[in-house]
Amino acid sequence: MKAAVINGSPGMEKGNTAFVLEPFLEGMKDAGCEVELFYASALNIKPCSCSIMYCWYKNPGECIIKDDMVKLYPALRGADILVLATPVYIPLPGEMQNLINRLCPLLDPVLKFQEARTRAKFRENVNITKIALVSTSGWWELGNFDVVVHIVEELAKNANVKFAGAVLRPHVHFLRHKATPNADRKEILEALKKAGSELVSEDKMHKKTLELISHPLISKEKILQIYNS
Repeated sequence: MKAAVINGSPGMEKGNTAFVLEPFLEGMKDAGCEVELFYASALNIKPCSCSIMYCWYKNPGECIIKDDMVKLYPALRGADILVLATPVYIPLPGEMQNLINRLCPLLDPVLKFQEARTRAKFRENVNITKIALVSTSGWWELGNFDVVVHIVEELAKNANVKFAGAVLRPHVHFLRHKATPNADRKEILEALKKAGSELVSEDKMHKKTLELISHPLISKEKILQIYNS
């Protein structure tokens, strides 16, 4: 099994998203998955600017823009799992949004109406069967992830593949904060590794595992006091 993983954080390997993603990918590898990691900010990926939908109508499956997506498409086509990892911005970092928009050439330009929505599917030469999300946020509440989760869920539905779940870590800064008890940090990091393993070996991430990853490390009253001081 192969996974293509896109880290959309501008902080790349030094960011909080990478800190959360590392044990998750370790769990995937331990379960036998071959992982290829890409950083959106390290790639030259231009915004989709083709109003004529070249990849859809003119030459299906081929993007008219020749930049680093040309290098990325083969890895995406060959992956069984696509993992999108991103911090919550408003709602996504620009490079991550550009990359998601540029996935259009992977879709087969044959539409169907399903559950009151227009949907497509991945092309036959795309192996991806499931898409998972790993996301981090500075805000205290899980509700801050709603838009990002919806974007990835919709992407999976539009490609006619399984949305394999969302790993969400709110107020992520406190996972690395020296004041956070080591026992709490260790428990979450172990759960992240377990979630990665579950995604590969069991085809889903268990609710209990995801809840443990997301559980509060500080009260909402305390975090507001810190942020507003």
